[in-house]
Amino acid sequence: MLSLKLRAILFPFQMEPRREELLHELGEMWDEIGEGEDDRRGMLQALEEECLNVYRAKVEQVRHHRAQLRREIADSVAEVAAICATIGEPPTTVQTACSSLQGTGSLKEELGSIAPELAEMRRRREERRRQFSDVTERVNRIQQEMNLGGGGGGQPRVVADGSDLTLTKLEELRAYLQHLQSEKESRTKKVAELMALLHSSSLVLGMDPREFSAAQGGDQTAGHFSDAAIARLASEIERLREIKRSRMEKLQDLVASMLELWHLMDTPAEEQTRFQGVACNIAASEDEITEPGALSTASIRNVEAEVVRLETLKECRMKDLVAKKYEELKEIRRRARLPEEDDGDMFGAGAVDGDAERALVLERLEVQISEAKDLEFSRKDVLERMDKWQAALEEESWLEEYSRNENRYNVGKGTHLVLKRAEKARALVGKMPAMAEALTAKVVAWEKERGVKFEYDGEVLLEMLEEYGNARKEKEQERKRQRDQRRMQAAAAAAPPPERDASPVARQPPKNIKNVTRTLSMGRNGGGGGGSARKAPAVSSRPGTPSYLKSPMSARRGGSDDTQMLSSDSFE
Repeated sequence: MLSLKLRAILFPFQMEPRREELLHELGEMWDEIGEGEDDRRGMLQALEEECLNVYRAKVEQVRHHRAQLRREIADSVAEVAAICATIGEPPTTVQTACSSLQGTGSLKEELGSIAPELAEMRRRREERRRQFSDVTERVNRIQQEMNLGGGGGGQPRVVADGSDLTLTKLEELRAYLQHLQSEKESRTKKVAELMALLHSSSLVLGMDPREFSAAQGGDQTAGHFSDAAIARLASEIERLREIKRSRMEKLQDLVASMLELWHLMDTPAEEQTRFQGVACNIAASEDEITEPGALSTASIRNVEAEVVRLETLKECRMKDLVAKKYEELKEIRRRARLPEEDDGDMFGAGAVDGDAERALVLERLEVQISEAKDLEFSRKDVLERMDKWQAALEEESWLEEYSRNENRYNVGKGTHLVLKRAEKARALVGKMPAMAEALTAKVVAWEKERGVKFEYDGEVLLEMLEEYGNARKEKEQERKRQRDQRRMQAAAAAAPPPERDASPVARQPPKNIKNVTRTLSMGRNGGGGGGSARKAPAVSSRPGTPSYLKSPMSARRGGSDDTQMLSSDSFE
């Protein structure tokens, strides 16, 4: 049944005057032809059928068009939903698009309303695909540089999946890209450090660093930062380090031999200048040797040639070296005041034949020189105090000679200098007991530490000091006895003669009484009051005692009373 709207369209067409005219003209022609009623009805019925077929075809066409519009609308809605799902849009976007279709009227209006939404979603999807493509391309490029993608057990190549273009997936890819960038930056720094180390090591070894650069870093895009490339660099650096260690050990051994030979043969500084740069590396560590060519084969060959030259020269001068080292040993013993050892026959230049024997003798001499130097160093403090004590003994001896001089107070040229020296000598001699005590303490400490006697030019130093103390005590006692005797003589000379002895031959006072009194007075005034101690001479002539310790008292006791009195006063 036709709708009212459709009837309004068709019936006016059926009642159109043109159609009536055509039917009237057709009826006149049929009347003229003489067509029967049945034929006329059949032809009209056929004509009506043809018209219906035309209507049916048009209806079918319209039906197909309507179905197509509906499909397009459904497909558009589905595509919008799929794009929303792909790019991760919330479902509200799809619901809004679908709700906008309801109540709009015709299908064309519905399709027209969803087309802009579909175009927008397609644009957003393409934008998202472009972002994914950019990120994945950068990820794959970095993976290729670090040899993480492709074959070889690395990570697979990243491909943008068109079914998942959500922001979450994009952020995951961007986070992975940032991780790869950080890893690349770290590997770049590590590769740069390794290349710098490789470059410096090759320069130190005298090698061309460009060979290693071409072998390790020729391809900057394919696997230059890969684990395999870093492992190759580390392996090459370790190989160079082993070469560096072996060459350094060899060079240090050669330099040690060269320095020993220089010292042994007193090589002039001018000849040593050429190898000073190499010699300074004898105690350097592996990391401290950074000078280019310091461990090159040419540098090592030069040192080897120098050592060979010195060895050859050493063989020619071995006899002189033995004699020189022996003289050096004797000089050290002399400075240390050690007793002379009768080993000249053993170390004499003519007593050793053959280079092998001379080498053994030189080694033994070096050991003895080292031991003698250590012993000299340990005896240094005692020897310095002993030198000061000897100087005081010499001043004491000079002061005794000066005190026996009867003309010492005569005014003459240089007299004030002599008096000044005598004053200093009395002050120095006064310190001798304390000096002897301190020296004895040092010697005792040395002997306690070493467990042996301290000998000075073959004499036991403590015995020498003990003899000096005994001799000093004997002198003090002798001075005291002489002072008492002089006092008694002075008292007897000053007493008046008894009256009963009125003999015309009266005993005259001693002629030297004025001299004695004057000597006592000047001795006390000039000697600083006699309160300061004076340096005693050495002990009396005992067999084996050094001459500077031998006392002159035994030879001087027969002197005049004035001399003995002044000497006694000067040491009070």
